[in-house]
Amino acid sequence: MPPQPPSAAPRDEPVIRDRGDACPGALRLHAADDGFLARVRVPGGMLDAGAAALLADAADRLGDGHIDLTSRGNAQLRGLGAGCGGELQSVLVRAGLLPAPTHERVRNIVASPLTGLDRSGLPDVAPWVAELDQLLCASAPAAGLSGRFLFALDDGRGDVTSLAADVNLVARDADRALLWTADPADALLVAAAEAPRAALVAAAYFLDAVREAGTRAWRVAELPAEQALRSDELGVRLAAAGIEASPVREDARRSPAPEPGIVQGPEDPEGPEGTAALSVLAPLGRLTTAQWRLLAGLTGRMRLTPWRGVVVPGVPAHAAARALAALAGAGLVTAPDDPWRSVTACTGRPGCAKSLADVRADARAAVTRATGPLPVHWSGCERRCGHPRGTAWVDVVATPTGYDLCADGRTPRRGLQTSELPAALADARRTTSHDAAKK
Repeated sequence: MPPQPPSAAPRDEPVIRDRGDACPGALRLHAADDGFLARVRVPGGMLDAGAAALLADAADRLGDGHIDLTSRGNAQLRGLGAGCGGELQSVLVRAGLLPAPTHERVRNIVASPLTGLDRSGLPDVAPWVAELDQLLCASAPAAGLSGRFLFALDDGRGDVTSLAADVNLVARDADRALLWTADPADALLVAAAEAPRAALVAAAYFLDAVREAGTRAWRVAELPAEQALRSDELGVRLAAAGIEASPVREDARRSPAPEPGIVQGPEDPEGPEGTAALSVLAPLGRLTTAQWRLLAGLTGRMRLTPWRGVVVPGVPAHAAARALAALAGAGLVTAPDDPWRSVTACTGRPGCAKSLADVRADARAAVTRATGPLPVHWSGCERRCGHPRGTAWVDVVATPTGYDLCADGRTPRRGLQTSELPAALADARRTTSHDAAKK
């Protein structure tokens, strides 16, 4: 098994931080080799056309003409100049994407991208996103959360709860919700109407535990065992806030990310036609501003997903196939069997000084129609930034002598040159496909 990256590694010992959280934001720009980077938090990934257009204009005028999608459904602008902070701030204020400076990095909220858009019959948790965001931005203590603390709002399908968020809200039905921090087996049942407020109480409990621990933990999993969050104490705090809660034990559902393609919308008894949603992925998580504008212009709404994709709601059903074909023609991933469906990469050169290779260019050169059961992640160094969670992947890591390739825990092939990678990847995928078929 390849070594797990820091973001995915289990922790047997508490993490003791000797500095504050340096996670980039829209105001705290990060210096990269290709210029400065701004990370714009988009709660629930939900954007309207006006905000999307302003982001694209900023990327063209101030950045490198691209918008990157993050693993938390946020947007990043790269290639920014050192003196653009004031102008970027003005743009984001007009777009409604910049709250008080003290809170702009704490709005880390992911939500089920298809909530309210498909025929699953699950509750629509989109209203939770706006309410939780308002509560966060109005809470002075919430400004103490790190830029890495994550809220997951799941409509019951189990997609975003797979992201190991710090506070999880899951719709059990239209009237009730489950709340947990570290373990779904210790969930509390609360009224759905109180769910966002309950999530804020859980975050405040975490901040109190951090102060007691003295370790400056950024995330729930980093707390030492003696300060670990307990469901009984959380229940007491909820009761003090006027929120009724009862313990419940049940296994959390797990569902994959939305597949690329057309998602049929809820049946409309008032009309014969109905609507659909379009689900697409951005190759290597990067969109040109032309692609971005095309997506935003289809219906005036878009949802960024934690899987570096975009869902476009409200497409007339009769126009969905034609619109999806236009997105495919623009270079987006629109079908589950597209080879880019399972390829991810870190920034690599020239954007990252630590990278040993231009991994995005090498990934583009190596991608073939050969597919297999495992995703492939390309890393410019041993840090493996942007790595998918879990252990089932093909790991391609740049080293001073070439690339090391490891598939599903097998002995790595070391020092592969760029020209050798397509054949090596095809072989790794054939082997894993064969093994999967035998199981």
